[in-house]
Amino acid sequence: MPNHRSSRVVVLTSLAVLAAATGTACDPGAGPTRSAATPSVPTALSDQKLNWTACSAPSKAQGGGDKPENLSDGTTWQCSTMKAPLDYANPDGKTINLALIRVKASRDVGQGRLGSLVFNFGGPGDSGVSTLPSFANDDYKALHKRYDLVSFDPRGVGESAGVKCLDTKAMDAWLAADATPDDTAEEEGIARGARAFVRACDSNSGAVLDHVGTQDAARDLDLMRHVLGDEKLNYFGISYGTQLGGVYAHLFPEHVGRTVFDGVVDPTHNVLASGLGQAKGFQGALRNFTKDCVKQKACSFAGKDPATGEREITALIESLDAKPLPTDSGRPLTQSLALNGIAAALYDKEMGWMVLRDGLSMAAEGDGSVLLYLSEGLNGRSDDGYSNINSAFAAVNCADYSGRFTTDDVRQHLPEFRKASAVFGDWMAWQLLQCTGWPVAGHAPTVDVTAHGADPILVIGNTGDPATPYEGAKKMANELGKGVGVHLTVDDEGHGTYGVNDCLTEIVDEYLLDGTVPKNDTTCS
Repeated sequence: MPNHRSSRVVVLTSLAVLAAATGTACDPGAGPTRSAATPSVPTALSDQKLNWTACSAPSKAQGGGDKPENLSDGTTWQCSTMKAPLDYANPDGKTINLALIRVKASRDVGQGRLGSLVFNFGGPGDSGVSTLPSFANDDYKALHKRYDLVSFDPRGVGESAGVKCLDTKAMDAWLAADATPDDTAEEEGIARGARAFVRACDSNSGAVLDHVGTQDAARDLDLMRHVLGDEKLNYFGISYGTQLGGVYAHLFPEHVGRTVFDGVVDPTHNVLASGLGQAKGFQGALRNFTKDCVKQKACSFAGKDPATGEREITALIESLDAKPLPTDSGRPLTQSLALNGIAAALYDKEMGWMVLRDGLSMAAEGDGSVLLYLSEGLNGRSDDGYSNINSAFAAVNCADYSGRFTTDDVRQHLPEFRKASAVFGDWMAWQLLQCTGWPVAGHAPTVDVTAHGADPILVIGNTGDPATPYEGAKKMANELGKGVGVHLTVDDEGHGTYGVNDCLTEIVDEYLLDGTVPKNDTTCS
């Protein structure tokens, strides 16, 4: 399935790839004040002091790029590593290093510092170390006045014992391969590719595969809270980050501070239900895109009505099965990559739709470059190769979910996926093979997020969200429990709302900065 990532992470990554293709100071502050509740880990870990130093440029595994620039007020970024048990069932055993980044609260604090605000941007597999600096100057400027903004690479991601699977050449081939088979031979080709991916992950990642599930990451969050010196965890989870936040709230309800979930994963969905929900969501987003497209003079491919536009897009995708398009990178745009690129653009109405209009028009004229760059942005590919987002995505999901599927299972469910999406259905159905043969058993069919007694958590659903459909936010709020989940609706398009919708952004700021809890079922349009 497409990654559960923040919409602007997806689109900005894609645009950065497009642009690239086309053209130690110690923390001077005092150490943290230790919280009263000490995690169940050795004292050497619970009492560790983080050594914050100047950040270097993100590594290839984190997605690459330049080292983070100072904020507009001159505040510098600081990076560190935190030690955590590899296996929380054996806390005295081997440890791993988790990569962290922060920018300390503005010197012009005004009402006073509120502690740390920890972000997770989704995936699973997004590097928080490389992502947070992209938004801090603009989207999180108000929050920076009272919070240390903190993010991290979750275990298995980036520089936190990152999972390794295929090399660049093999990953290129795997992602470009035909993922919408037309006969039994092509179906077996998908299954062979999936098995090869699993073997590579098992061979190249070692013992960490046993310990990259969301429950492990949630325990890391509580250790991080304690080491940062916070009595409660103030947290902002986006996309998969809402699942991590929900699991944290379930395990540590007494430590939940001011918490926001945006672009919410449905905790009641198993692997099959999640895939069907995404297929329906992306089909709906494509339909809304074509409706908008007929109004745009630059959208020449769409014809006179949305149905014509959708048929033209479908015909273009089908033509790539036999004849991939050339691109200026030298890597051809295959059918699978085109579907992935279109999905990437549908994450975000503001920028993604504009880029998609251009990409589809260029593809209709025989140039697949823009759609390929959109796809590679979602897949974490740059000129230097891949980040580990696809590897981490598989490892975390396969550790979390017990669902495993055979080719016969996929054939059985194909009619449901085709009904959900004429465009994306087959492609998403065959991705059910992702965890087949995985060396680690999945934790459960679904995730448990019940958090009775926790402080209120804002749970935001966007009616036009393709990746985490709107209905999931209400289910998350209900599962968290009465008085905990505060459900908010944004009537718009895209995956993620904070910083995009002014009404919602104001509500979240008032909650995070002043503690004002909005009325349940508030709607922003």
